[in-house]
Amino acid sequence: MKINFNTYHPILDIQGHTVFAANGNLVLCYKASLPEVYSLSESDFEKLHGTWFQGLKALPVGTVIHKQEWYRKKNYQGAELPRKHFLQKATFRHFKDREYLSHESYLFFTCPMPLKAVSANPFRKLGKGSYRKTDEKIREFTRAVSDAVAYINNSRQLYLSPMSCELVKELTKGYFNGFQREVDTDVLLGGQAIQAGDQYVDVLAVTHEGCFGEGVQSSKANPKYTSDTFEFHQGFIDGLGLDIKADHIINHILYIDDRHQWRRLLDKRVEELRKSVRFGSRNKVTLDKVGQVLERLNTDESARIVRGHLNVLFWSPEAGWLNNISSKVKAVFKELDIMPYAPKGEDRKSYFLNSFFTHSSNFSNADLYVTDLKHALCLWVNTTNYRSDKKGIVFNDRQFNIPVKKDVWDRDKKRIKARNFAIFAPTGEGKSFLANHILRQYFEDGVRLVIIDLGGSYTKFAKLYPDDHLLLRYQEGKSLGINPFYLASESDLTPERLENLMVFLSELMAGDAPFSKGKEVALKKVLLYYYRKVRKGHSLNSLYGFVRARKESILKALAIRETDFSPYAFLHILSEYVKGGLYGFLFGMEEDRSFRLEDKRLIVFELDEIRDNKEVLSVMLKLIKTAVQRTIWRNRSERGIILFDEFAKQLKFKNVLESVEFYYQAIRKQNGAIGIILQSINQLPQNSASASILENTQVIYSLRNEKGYDALVQRLQLSGHDHDQLASLRNNFTGARTYTEVFIKIGKQGNVFRLEVPPEVYAAYLTDGKENEHILQLYKRSGCMEKAIRVFVKQQQT
Repeated sequence: MKINFNTYHPILDIQGHTVFAANGNLVLCYKASLPEVYSLSESDFEKLHGTWFQGLKALPVGTVIHKQEWYRKKNYQGAELPRKHFLQKATFRHFKDREYLSHESYLFFTCPMPLKAVSANPFRKLGKGSYRKTDEKIREFTRAVSDAVAYINNSRQLYLSPMSCELVKELTKGYFNGFQREVDTDVLLGGQAIQAGDQYVDVLAVTHEGCFGEGVQSSKANPKYTSDTFEFHQGFIDGLGLDIKADHIINHILYIDDRHQWRRLLDKRVEELRKSVRFGSRNKVTLDKVGQVLERLNTDESARIVRGHLNVLFWSPEAGWLNNISSKVKAVFKELDIMPYAPKGEDRKSYFLNSFFTHSSNFSNADLYVTDLKHALCLWVNTTNYRSDKKGIVFNDRQFNIPVKKDVWDRDKKRIKARNFAIFAPTGEGKSFLANHILRQYFEDGVRLVIIDLGGSYTKFAKLYPDDHLLLRYQEGKSLGINPFYLASESDLTPERLENLMVFLSELMAGDAPFSKGKEVALKKVLLYYYRKVRKGHSLNSLYGFVRARKESILKALAIRETDFSPYAFLHILSEYVKGGLYGFLFGMEEDRSFRLEDKRLIVFELDEIRDNKEVLSVMLKLIKTAVQRTIWRNRSERGIILFDEFAKQLKFKNVLESVEFYYQAIRKQNGAIGIILQSINQLPQNSASASILENTQVIYSLRNEKGYDALVQRLQLSGHDHDQLASLRNNFTGARTYTEVFIKIGKQGNVFRLEVPPEVYAAYLTDGKENEHILQLYKRSGCMEKAIRVFVKQQQT
C-alpha cells in the first residue's frame, strides 16, 4: 500500500489550535513544556503524576488523549551564541555541528467521530457534514479540555500552550513525508519495513495488560547516577527518551471510558472466573487482579478506568540500523519488566497510521491494555532537554554537552530577588576557572566588573581586553592611588559623599568598636568644616593637618562635646596613616588616580602581598570601597559585579567581614551583584554578618567535593534532591571531551551542568602551573594575550 500525502491529507481544516480531521474527529492540539531532565526528585515526580491525574480525570467519557514525544537527531548550530570576541568565536567553532537529540512534547485531546472506527483506512474522507456534531457537544468538550489545561498550567512545573496552525501543518507533513523537509515523498506500508522516502520505519508496542510485570510507578532510580549512599530518580519510562540516541517517537494514547459500564462488565467477569477458578491457577490469578480493580472502582470515587496503547516508533536511513535501535528499546523495556510486542504486516501498518494524532481514536480493543488512569499516567514522559534561556551565561547540558544559556542575572526578577552569588569548591576543583568563565561572559555582555583578588587568578582574562581593563596591584610601600578625600569639583560634596567619608574615617578610628550616633554627627561636622575652609588639595594628610592646627578651638567652633569628638584621639589614631606614620604610604598623595576606573569596565585589585596583614588589608578594602562608591556605582542603570576571590583569607579578620557585609547591604540600591568564592561554607563564621550574606545570596555554584555536602545543604537549606544532585557530580579529564560538572541553583531551581570549553578558553582561564607560566612568557614576548593564546594552542596541537 502506498500513501501519497498530498492526495490523502488527514486534515480538512484548522482553526487556531483546533483541527477538524478528514475522518470526522475534532482535535485540540497543545505543545507541552516539561521540566528539565535530572531536575526532579522522587516527590517531584509524584507531584507531577498527581497534577496530570487531577487535571485529566474529569474529561468527558469518550475523550482520547494522545501524548506524543518527538526525538530527532540534530546538529547544534549555535545561532544563539555570541561571536563578537576572540573566546566567543572559539566557543562557537568548538560546538558547531555537535550531534544531539532534540525533544518536543505534544498533547492532543480528541473528540472522536460518532461512527465506527475504520482502522483499515483512516484516511477515508467522510465529508464535511459527517464531522459536525452539535454545537453544544463541541462547547462542552472544549470547555472540559480548557479546564484541564488551566489546572495543569497552574502547577508551575508544566505548561501546555496551544499549537499554532503552522506547527500543526509542519508536524503533519513531517510524519507522512519521511520525517524530512527537503522533498515530498510517498509512504510505502508493505514489505519488511515501512518505508517513508529514504527512511525505514519500525515500531514496538505495549498493547495488553499481560505486557506489564509486577507494576509501574511514577519514577525509578536512575542507574547512571544512583549509588549506595543516595538515590537519583528519573521518570519511569525516561529511558525510552533521551537515552535512545536515535530518531524516534513515543506515542501514549488513552481512551477515557465509562466507569459504571466497566463496573458492570467486571462484576460479570468476576462471576465467570469464580465458576472456573478450579480449572486452572491462571484463572485464580486473573480473578485476584480483576477483583482488585473492581474494589478500587467501588471504594475510590476518583478512580477512572482507561484503555491505553503505548508504542515507540523509530526510523533510520539504513534498514540494518533498525535492529540496532530495536535492541536498545527492548533493553529499556526489559529493565522496566515490560514485554513489548513487535507488530508485523497489517498491525505494523495500522500502528504507524493510527499513531498520527487525528487517527489515534482508531485502535481496536485488541491493541489496547485496560487499567486505571493513575497506572497509565506512570507511562508518560515528564522531562525534556535542558532549557536554554534567551540571555545568560553559557554552560553545557549533562546529556550531550551542548551549550545551554542560564539567566543567572534575572533582570525581571522572576526567579530571584537578589543576584548575589557564591562559588563553593575545595582546592584544585576549579573555583577560579569557573569564576573566570562566569565573569568573562558577564563582561562581554556589558557588565562592569570589580575583582578583589588575593590569588592573582584573573590576569590573563583581563589582558585579553587591553583597552577595557585596569590592574591595580599592591606593592610594598606604595599607594594604590586612591584618595577618598579628593574632590573633582565642589558639587562632589553631596550628603551621600559626606556620609561615606564619615563611615570611612569611623572605621579607621574605631576598628571593631561601635560608633555612636553622636560621634557620627560630630565627625560629619568636622568634615564639612574642613571642606568649607580648605578649597583644594584635599587628602587625609591635609585633613590631619587641619585638625591639628585647630585642636584647641575646633570643639567650640562646631559646638561639639569632647565625648563625641576628641581631637587628640583623632590625631593619635590617624597618626599611623599620615606622612611619617607606619602606614602613611597608603594615603601619600593628593591627586586621586582612582578616577581612571570610570573609563574601565574591568578592574582587578590584586592584594596578594598583604593577604595576611590584617591592618593593611582592612585599610585597602576600605579604600577600594570608597573608589567603588564614587566611580563604579555612580551610574545605577549600569550593571555591575563585585567579586571577592580567596574570600576565606579575607574573612580571618572581623572588620573585613563587616566591610564585605556593607557591600551586600549597599548593592540592593544598585543594579549589581556580589560574588564570593569559598573552599567550604564552614569558612563563613556562624554569626549575624555571615547569616546576612547567605540570606542575600540566591545563586549558588558548587563543584565536586569528596568530603561531602552536608554543611552546604544545612546552612543553605537545600532540598534532599539538591543533595542528591551534588552527590552525583562527576568530572571527566580524559578523552576528547573533558569537562567539569557544577551544581547551579537559581532561587528554587537547581540542576547539574557541565563546563566544557575549547582550548583557547581553557588557556585563558588557567591560573597556575607550567602551562600558565608558558602562556605568560609568550605574552611578554608579543605584548598581546590573544596572540599568546593562539600560539600556545597551536603548540599543544602539534
